Amino acid sequence: MREAITTAQAARRVFFPLDRQLKLWDKHWSEGVVKRAVKYSGKLSYEETCEALGELGQIEISANSIWRLAQRWGEALKQVEQQEDQQANGLAEEPLSREEKQQMDQRLGVSMDGTMINIREEGWKELKAGCFFEVEQKPNFDPETKEWVEQAHAQNTTYVSHLGGPEVFGEKMWTEGKRRCWHQAVDTEAVGDGAPWIWNLVETYFYDAHQIVDWYHAVEHLANAAQLSFGNQPDKATAWRKKQETPLFQGHADRVSQAISQLAEQNPATSEDLSKQAGYFSNQHHRMYYLEMRAEGWLIGSGAIESGGKRFKDRFTRSGARWSRTGAQNLLPVRTAIMSNRFDERWRLAYNSPLN
Repeated sequence: MREAITTAQAARRVFFPLDRQLKLWDKHWSEGVVKRAVKYSGKLSYEETCEALGELGQIEISANSIWRLAQRWGEALKQVEQQEDQQANGLAEEPLSREEKQQMDQRLGVSMDGTMINIREEGWKELKAGCFFEVEQKPNFDPETKEWVEQAHAQNTTYVSHLGGPEVFGEKMWTEGKRRCWHQAVDTEAVGDGAPWIWNLVETYFYDAHQIVDWYHAVEHLANAAQLSFGNQPDKATAWRKKQETPLFQGHADRVSQAISQLAEQNPATSEDLSKQAGYFSNQHHRMYYLEMRAEGWLIGSGAIESGGKRFKDRFTRSGARWSRTGAQNLLPVRTAIMSNRFDERWRLAYNSPLN
């Protein structure tokens, strides 16, 4: 009969380095189980991860244990990101790899946006997200002309995230830009909405890129102006908006601004708000050459980062979800690595790093 382990014996118990690294003093899960628990938690809630592991792998692990593993290894992945930051911002430039040399012939794009997540005791805070992508031409069906035309598409997209101000986020974007060989690309573009912090970062880190305001955001501002002017006449609002879309697409945002200013003079009750809409187009007119940019094979929409923002929200803004700041910050590297198809790569770096 096996003897019970005394307290003294337990204190003298020897653990293998792997056990200590995985922090498995009470449960001897394999690395594969831990990796899957962490990876699934970047896609699903902790409770859903618990259920999925139980149903698919017959693995008995509690939601609390999954949360602890996600926090532990999310912190490790965050350290990997910090190491990448240090390497990218080092003084010495490393020789380009074969893959990086191939990227010199590619056109790259960058896009940034913000989304809100609920932080306990702080309220709703902005999560800044950015992405890099290759710009490639692919056939696209035009529903108006009923023809197939070559249009730009975002390929091989990778993401960056930060819960905090634009300064640190900009440094993280610069790190990923260097990893994507931004300055070796044959040409580049930056796509975003009208948020000043986005264009400030573009001017700081990606100043040589073609700059374009997302077409759909611009059309939203047209719709807002139409609503302010013809709120009780939806047919007139739609007709005016569609009429203004043509000069806007052709690169005449200044004319659109003048048209909205005229509406402001005719509508005293909404003149202040209409003047703001007019200012949006006059301030951003140099980033609104849509016809020219599309003809040159560039994206004119920020769909890559819009879809990325939705994927972040899908994990962090579920019904009733409220995060501690630490909890969110530790899970963000997991979610970001998954979305960038870099989880396995970063897991290997985190798993094989020296013990703390």
